Amino acid sequence: MTLTLGEPGKTEPLVVGYRAAGTTGELLRLVAATGALTKEQSQWLKQSLLNMKATAKADEVHLLTDYAGRLIVAAALPDTHQLEPLRKSAGAAARALIGHGKVTFAIACSDINELTAIAEGALLGSYQFHDFKGDSAVPQGMEKITIAPGRVIRNGAAALKRVETIINSVSFVRNLINMPPSYLTPEKFINLVKAELPQSVKAHVTNHQQLKREGYGGITAVGQGSANPPQLLHLSYRPTKAKRKLAYVGKGITFDTGGLALKPAQGMEAMKSDMSGAAAVVGAIIAIAHLKLPIAIDAWAPLAENMVSESATRPSDVITIYGGKTVEVLNPDAEGRLILADALVRAVEVSKDLDGIIDVATLTGAQIIALGKRTAAVMGNDDRFRDQFLSSSRSVGESFWPMPLPEELRPSLDSPTADLANIGERMGGMLVAGLFLREFVPANLPWLHLDIAGPSYNEDAPHGYTPVGGVGFALRSLVHFAEVTSTR
Repeated sequence: MTLTLGEPGKTEPLVVGYRAAGTTGELLRLVAATGALTKEQSQWLKQSLLNMKATAKADEVHLLTDYAGRLIVAAALPDTHQLEPLRKSAGAAARALIGHGKVTFAIACSDINELTAIAEGALLGSYQFHDFKGDSAVPQGMEKITIAPGRVIRNGAAALKRVETIINSVSFVRNLINMPPSYLTPEKFINLVKAELPQSVKAHVTNHQQLKREGYGGITAVGQGSANPPQLLHLSYRPTKAKRKLAYVGKGITFDTGGLALKPAQGMEAMKSDMSGAAAVVGAIIAIAHLKLPIAIDAWAPLAENMVSESATRPSDVITIYGGKTVEVLNPDAEGRLILADALVRAVEVSKDLDGIIDVATLTGAQIIALGKRTAAVMGNDDRFRDQFLSSSRSVGESFWPMPLPEELRPSLDSPTADLANIGERMGGMLVAGLFLREFVPANLPWLHLDIAGPSYNEDAPHGYTPVGGVGFALRSLVHFAEVTSTR
């Protein structure tokens, strides 16, 4: 798919916007690029929307055919010029147009930020995943989206190129998440990622024999119950003029049965998405490299299947994490923190001059209980680092909320057998998981833990620019954070 800046065409579907009220007391006010609609079309469209009792509520989209047979799509816009609602409006319109090859978004933009928001929403909303369907069941995909802002916007074409680069990576991440676990094994994950890497990103893989030999006890323990062995993928991007260096670590459980702490059957099918963190960090480094940002990035993806077999890790087993700390595995279903612990220690060992490290994981059901399905949690050891990340997430429209790491919960991780246990106090389980991970990061290194269990995978109805299935959540925040960090 291509994204271009241009003028409204004459025949392809046309997207315009409308708001509930204008400054002159109108019931509805159309928002269209100059020249997109004739005076007669505007009058007809406004009256049609009034006849349909359009209310301009979120995700409201109306499809109408004008007297010449052209499809006009009217998308409800927010009353204010907030960017995230604008993204969602464009996304809802794009979802309504799946099956059309070419589309023009002719929504008037006041500046480059609104142009970018509409482009992002349009591309995100047009996403489809049909890799495992027969050709007859697949609707036509969008081939070209034209953005007609209605005015000259300086650097608009470059802004759209940046959008296309980032959203292509989001689509790649969504594809990985949506793939069935019989297909997306740890090895297949690595092969697919390698095929997407630009030349400026180098890959190194540690296989399961090496993991065991070199003391990666967390990844080994989690993956030893599966016929598909665990692996560790390390990607590095090293531009010549980098002034900063970050490490991103993502949880890569390609399927999670819970191991010997077997999950209930209902809902287990969504556990193919338990590698969303790993997908986000590899997608982020790919986008960062394509954008040629002047910042060094390491991305780490510990990959394993958490399966049930005679060789699976047992409750009360003691394992040794890379670096030497021992962990009593009280619950084999609290496995993500074990593979992350290995990768965090290794990431710090490899890059001793890091400016910060961020791990991304679908880590706890407690995150969903605390914050719901659309807001992720942020925990860390450095308030300034956390606030800088939150600023980036707000800029791109991804919802994160800061959470504490209460010291009174730390003793619940104590084990009489090992250095610590992998679970502790049940109440505040999301925070306890963050405290566990903190044990594997130097206190003086800025660190963030992103628990994205809720917003990473959408099992409900599509909304805004979010489809059913893999969301690609956190990637855009990670890219924007790297972009801002590189200029400090």
